[in-house]
Amino acid sequence: MAAPKNYGGRGELILLCALLGALGKIGRGQIHYSVPEETDKGSFVGNISKDLGLESQELSKHGVRIVSRGRTQLFALNPRSGSLVTAGRIDREELCAQSARCFVNINILVEDEGKLWGIEIEITDINDNNPKFQVENLEVKINEIALPGTRYPLPEAVDPDVGLNSLQSYQLSPNNHFSLDVRTGDDDGALSPELVLERALDREEEAAHYLVLIATDGGEPRRSSTVHIRVTVLDTNDNAPVFAQPIYRVKVPENVPPGTRLLTVSASDPDEGTNGEVAYKFWKISEKQSPLFQLNENTGEISTAKSLDYEECAFYDMEIQAEDGGALKDRTKVLISVEDVNDNRPEVTITSLFSPVREDAPQGTIIVLFNAHDRDSGKNGQVVCSIEEILPFQLEKSVEDYYRLLTVQNLDREKTSEYNITVTATDRGTPPQSTEIHITLHVVDVNDNPPSFSQTSYSVYLPENNLRGTSIFSVTAHDPDSNENARIIYSLEEDTIQGAPLSSYVSINSDTGVLFALRSFDYEQFRDLQMQVKASDSGDPPLSSNVSLSIFVLDQNDNVPEILYPALPTDGSTGVELAPRSAEPGYLVTKVVAVDRDSGQNAWLSYRLLKASEPGLFSVGLHTGEVRTARALLDRDAIKQSLVVAVQDHGQPPLSATVTFTVAVADSIPDVLADLGNLDSPANPEDSGLTLYLVVAVAAVSCVFLAFVIVLLALRLRHWHMSRLLQASGSGLTGMPASQFVGVDGVRAFLQTYSHEVSLTADSRRSHVIFPQPNYADTLISQESCEKSEPLCVSDDSRFPIEDTPFVPQAPPNTDWRFSQAQRPGTSGSQNGDETGTWPNNQFDTEMLQAMILASASEAADGSSTLGGGAGTMGLSARYGPQFTLQHVPDYRQNVYIPGSNATLTNAAGKRDGKAPAGGNGNKKKSGKKEKK
Repeated sequence: MAAPKNYGGRGELILLCALLGALGKIGRGQIHYSVPEETDKGSFVGNISKDLGLESQELSKHGVRIVSRGRTQLFALNPRSGSLVTAGRIDREELCAQSARCFVNINILVEDEGKLWGIEIEITDINDNNPKFQVENLEVKINEIALPGTRYPLPEAVDPDVGLNSLQSYQLSPNNHFSLDVRTGDDDGALSPELVLERALDREEEAAHYLVLIATDGGEPRRSSTVHIRVTVLDTNDNAPVFAQPIYRVKVPENVPPGTRLLTVSASDPDEGTNGEVAYKFWKISEKQSPLFQLNENTGEISTAKSLDYEECAFYDMEIQAEDGGALKDRTKVLISVEDVNDNRPEVTITSLFSPVREDAPQGTIIVLFNAHDRDSGKNGQVVCSIEEILPFQLEKSVEDYYRLLTVQNLDREKTSEYNITVTATDRGTPPQSTEIHITLHVVDVNDNPPSFSQTSYSVYLPENNLRGTSIFSVTAHDPDSNENARIIYSLEEDTIQGAPLSSYVSINSDTGVLFALRSFDYEQFRDLQMQVKASDSGDPPLSSNVSLSIFVLDQNDNVPEILYPALPTDGSTGVELAPRSAEPGYLVTKVVAVDRDSGQNAWLSYRLLKASEPGLFSVGLHTGEVRTARALLDRDAIKQSLVVAVQDHGQPPLSATVTFTVAVADSIPDVLADLGNLDSPANPEDSGLTLYLVVAVAAVSCVFLAFVIVLLALRLRHWHMSRLLQASGSGLTGMPASQFVGVDGVRAFLQTYSHEVSLTADSRRSHVIFPQPNYADTLISQESCEKSEPLCVSDDSRFPIEDTPFVPQAPPNTDWRFSQAQRPGTSGSQNGDETGTWPNNQFDTEMLQAMILASASEAADGSSTLGGGAGTMGLSARYGPQFTLQHVPDYRQNVYIPGSNATLTNAAGKRDGKAPAGGNGNKKKSGKKEKK
C-alpha cells in the first residue's frame, strides 16, 4: 500500500500567509479583521470605535451602523464596547466553498458625516468537516486477465475545508493483490486515489475481494471517512470504452427552462455484446450541482433538471464515466458555463432618510442616502439612478453603489409642504430593467412669513349711542405658516383720543380679532377714531404687521332743537315782544332762532305755531321761524297775546322743542300801560275811582323810572367813552337801535313790575290791573355804586345782572331794522319767505342754511353787520335786543353735511389756531366781564 505523501510544509505556508494578511492593516482606506468560522454569536471581531477614532459611547451619537446589500447580516456593532461582533453562526464553506481565502466585505456608515468605511473580514477555516465520499459502497470489476500494474481509479473524497484542514491523505486496508497510489493534480493540487493491481487475479480462486479506502484530513483533531470497495473478478474484456472528447464545453443562458438539453457525451467500445454496451453516469459532481442536471445513462444526454441562476453559480465542472458490460471504463470532463441574462431588477435600499427637513435648510443638505445594486453582471449589472428634474433635488454618487440625494434650491413649506420623490434605478441591460422607490419628504415650517391682512386699511361705520360692549368689526389676518407660527394674536397700538387712551374706547379680542366698543360714542363729541391694529404670530422670533382701521361715527337724532332766541327768563315767566297796532299784515313781530346739534337731516328745522291766544292773528314761517301778523291789528284785539311756537327737526323719530312768549300790542310802553288800564270798565263808581288812582300812580312811577333810566344811561355812556379797556374789548355800551322792541331781559324787568294781578273789588273778574311793585331798585344801580356797595349788587332778588345785560337808552325807530336775506340768524334766516312751501329737498342748500347762522354771527362780531347791532350781539340787537349775544350761539358749522361725501364743514382750523372764525372777534363776548372788573 502506498504511503500518503507529506503536504505539511505547503499547508503551513498557506496558514502563515493567511495570518499575516489578517493581522496587517493595509492602507487602502479599508479596515481588515479576521475571525474563525463557527464562532459563537457575539464573538469579538475588531475594535471599530478605536479604528474610527471615536469613543465607544459616541457610536450611537454619530449614527454609526452597518449597511449591506440584502445579504444576511453576519456581523453587528456592540454599542457599549464599540466593537464589531458576530451576529450569528458563520460557515466559511457556505460562503466561499473551496476558495483558499474567504473574505466578507461590509460597510460602516457614519451617518452624521455621511461617510462610508469599508471593512474586510477574513473568515479563517477550522476543521469542522470530515472528508466525504460520494458513495459508501463501491464495486470495482476487474477482468481476470488484467496485468499487474493496471490502475483503477477510485472515488475521491471531498473535504470543504481548506489548507491543512482539507483532505491530506488516503489509506487502503491491507490486502495481497492491491496497493494504493495517490496522484496530485497539476492544476489544483487535488489528490486522486488509484487502485493498483499488484498480483494477477484468478476468478476461480477468489471471485471477489473486499477493501476499505480511508480518506484523512490534516486538521486537529484529524477527521476521516471510509468507502467499502468490492472488487469483482470478471472474465476477459479486452476493449474499454473511449470518449470522443476528453473535455466537453458548453455555454448556456441562465434563463433556459428546466428539461433543456445541454449536450450529449459519447463513448465508443469495439467489443461485441454486453462488453460493447456503454452506460453513462456522473462520476464526479458536487452536491449543489447534482440536483440541477440529469444524465441519460443510455444516450449520454445531459439536460437541466432545474432553472439555472447565474447569480448563484456561473460555472459548473463535472466528470462523466462510460462503462461497458465488461467493466471497462473511461472518463471525460464536462464544463458548463452559464451566461448572464438581464433577469434581475436593480435593488435599491435606503440607508438613511433625513426627514423631516427644515425649510431653511441650506443648499447641499443631504436628504437620503441609499444603495442601488444589480445582481447581474457586466452591463446588466450597471445601475443608473435618476429623479424628476422639476424637483429641487439632485442625485450624487457617493462610494461604490451608494448615492446621496441633496437639495439644490431653498425649500418653501408654504408652496410645498411635502415632496413625493420617486427614485428610478435602471440597469444597462437589454432590455433594461428598472426599479422605483418612493420617498416622502416632509418640510418643517420655519416662521418666515408675517401675518398679512386682506386690505391695506379698513373703514367701519358705527351709529352713535351704541351699547357698551357692542361688536364693531372683525379683522382677519392670514399667516401661511403652520402651527404656532400661524397662531395670530391681535392687539391695538397705543394711542390717545382727546387726552384719553385708545384702550378706554375700544378693545380687541386677541384671538378672534373682533373689535368691541367700551363706551357709547357720541357723534357730537367726535366723528371718527383712527387706530392701528397689530397682528403678531406666535413664532420665535414673532413676526407682525399693522393695518389702519378708521371708525366713522354716524349721527343719530339724539339732540332736541335748542332755541337760542327768544331766551326763556330764569324766573319762569314768558318773554315779551312789542307789536304796534298800526302793523299791517305780514309785519315781522319777532323771529324764533333755533339750532340742532345733530347734522344732516337730523338738523333740518321747521317751525309752526302750536298755540295762540288769538287764532289767525299771527303766523310762523315754516322754515324761517319769523313770527308775522297774519292780518291787521284791530282795537278789539287784546294787548297781551300769548304764543307757543314749536321747533321740530326732520330726524327719525323727530324731536321738537317749544317756546312761549307774549306779544304786547301797543305803539309804546306808555301805550301798553294805558291799554292795560282800559282793559275793563269799572263795575261801580267806587271801583272805577280806585282804578283811576292806581293808573295815575303807575304812570307817575313809570315816569320817575324812565327819568332815572335816562340819567343812568347818560352816566354809563360817559363812562364808556372814558374806558379804554371797554373800548379795546369791543363791548362798550351802544345806543338802543331803532326798534319797537325792548330787549328780552329789559322787557322782562319792566313788565315784572306789573306782573301781579290784584283783585281790587269784589267784582275782580272785571276790574283787573297790573299793580307795580317797587322791586326795580337793583336794576338802577350804576357800575360805580356797585363797586362801592357790593352787597347791593349781589342781591338774590336781582332780575337784571349788570354783567350780562347793560342798560342802553331807548332809540327812535329805525327803518333799517329788518334783516337782509343773508343776515338772518339761525337755520331759518337763510330762507325766503315761502311760508307754505316745503323744506328744500336739496340737502346742500339746507346745510347752507345752518352755515348762515355762523356767517351772520361772524359778520356781526367783527362790526361789519348792517343791522346796527353792538359788538357781540350777532347782529340781532337792532331787533331782538342786546341780550342775544354771540356767546349764546354755539358753533354748529361742523353739522353741515355735504351730500355724497363724508366731509362736513368744520371750524377745526379756528379751534386749532385758538382763533375766532374769520371776520369775527371771538373775545368780544368777554367784554361784560371786563367791564364788571
